[in-house]
Amino acid sequence: MKALPWIFLAAMGVFIYLPVGALVLFSFQGGTLPVPPFNGPSFQWYADILGDRDLMAALGHSMLVGLGSSAVATLLGFTAAYGLARHHLPGTTLMRAMLIAPLCVSYLIIGLGLLIMVQRLGLGLGLSLGTAGIGHVVINLPLCFSIIYASMGAQQLSAERAARDLGATEAKVVLLITVPMLLPAIAAAFFLSFTLSWDEFIISFLLTRFDVTLPVEIWSMLRSGLSPRLNAIGSLVFLVSVVVVLAMETLLFGKRK
Repeated sequence: MKALPWIFLAAMGVFIYLPVGALVLFSFQGGTLPVPPFNGPSFQWYADILGDRDLMAALGHSMLVGLGSSAVATLLGFTAAYGLARHHLPGTTLMRAMLIAPLCVSYLIIGLGLLIMVQRLGLGLGLSLGTAGIGHVVINLPLCFSIIYASMGAQQLSAERAARDLGATEAKVVLLITVPMLLPAIAAAFFLSFTLSWDEFIISFLLTRFDVTLPVEIWSMLRSGLSPRLNAIGSLVFLVSVVVVLAMETLLFGKRK
């Protein structure tokens, strides 16, 4: 019976990581089919995708949209969390509920709503990376708000009151007291938003036209069938996600140690 938890843990690990392992393994396939038997290792497909201008452009677009939308979502999430946690306003509970509500809404519904706003209401935005970034802010803002709001406890409040008693202005209190104390939560919100934006497809597909993100480019390639080239792209996306997670782990838990 003592071994049962370890068996369960091993089974869960295989269930979660076996598809990723197969993806990475057959990205080094020397042949043209991403199926057994394995013929390699070979780096030809990595060289192929790194030399593809459209793929590298889509990769750059994903980085741009991810970093920009995550920064905006984190900033808005922090300001909303600070305002609702530190100031008692009429309808605070309702405002919190409205900020968190998009977490329960399908990305397809959000994307269609934004598409209607862009194309039918004459806002003059057009379908572009900018509108895709706005969509990513909409879906990531509730997450950023929830993470930061949950971290704003009595410890920060006491430090802020002490700073005000010593003559600090409100801006100095926020920049020198609140932000440093909430930095782990802010960093977690930013990195998680970037990870979600990096992999997001539906909103990017609906709100872009010519300049597309990497998931949309991968989808267009999938229409011609599977290939080791797609495995190499997927492995590259997985590598970026792992780097982001390791950076978050180092920044958050490294400081605590």
